[in-house]
Amino acid sequence: MSFVGKKVWITGASSGIGAGLARELSAQGAHLLLSARREDALRTVRAECLERADNVDIIPLDLTNSEQVRLTAAHTLERHAPIDILIHCAGVSQRALARDTVEDVDRAIMEINYFGTVALTRAVLPSMLARKRGHLVVVTSVAGKLGSPLRSSYSASKHALHGYFDCLRAEVFQDGIAVTTVCPGYIDTAITTNAYIGNGERYGKIDTMLSQGMPVPECARAILRAVADKAPEVIVSGPKERVAVYLRRFFPTLLFRLIRSHVPS
Repeated sequence: MSFVGKKVWITGASSGIGAGLARELSAQGAHLLLSARREDALRTVRAECLERADNVDIIPLDLTNSEQVRLTAAHTLERHAPIDILIHCAGVSQRALARDTVEDVDRAIMEINYFGTVALTRAVLPSMLARKRGHLVVVTSVAGKLGSPLRSSYSASKHALHGYFDCLRAEVFQDGIAVTTVCPGYIDTAITTNAYIGNGERYGKIDTMLSQGMPVPECARAILRAVADKAPEVIVSGPKERVAVYLRRFFPTLLFRLIRSHVPS
C-alpha cells in the first residue's frame, strides 16, 4: 500500500506517536489532516511536515466535547472528503493508585481515551461505508492487554477500545473497511508529563521506562507497516512487553505475581 495522495486524519498529532506518524506520512506523500487541542503545537508539527509535503492542514479538536466532535467531523468531511485513513492517537495517561483516584479523573480519562475516539469514529464511518472503502487505526496500548499498577482507569480505557474496535472490525469487514488496533509498549514520548494523578493534577515528569523506550520514528514506521498490510492488530514494543502479553495469555497467574512486585510501597 502506498500512502501517496492518501488523506490521513490523525488525532493527537501535536506530540508523541501522533506527531511521529505525521512526520513519517509527510515523507511518504500523504495529504495530512492534523488534530489536537493545542493549536500552537499543531502548527509546529505542520511546519515540520511541510518541509517534506505540500498538503498539511490543521483541525483543532477537543475530543471531550461531543458536539464539537460532531460538527468538526461534518465540516472536515465537507472540505476534505474522502478520508482514506483515520488514525486515533489522542489520549491521556495516569499515574495513581486506584484507591487514590477520584471519580472525576476516572471519567476524564474515559472521555478522552474512549468516548471521544468512538464519537469521531461514528462521525466518519458513514462516509467510509458509503464508499465501501476506508481504514480505521486506533492506537491503544499494551495496557489494553494487561493491567499494571498506577494505571487502572487508563488500562480500562484501552481495554474498552480493544473491545469496541474488535467488534467493529467484524461488522465492517464486508463493507471493505479495515480496522487496525496498535498496541505500543514503552515508547520514548512525554505522555506521562500530562498524565493524571489521583486528584486530577498532572504527573509532570517522564517515566524512566519511557525515556528508555523505542524511539518515536521507529514506532511510527512499524505502525505504518501494519497499516499498509491492513493488519488487524500489531504490538509495537520491546521484548519485555511482548513477553508480558504472552504471559497474560498463557500463564496469567505468573504474570499477576510479577506485577504485584511493582506496586509502590
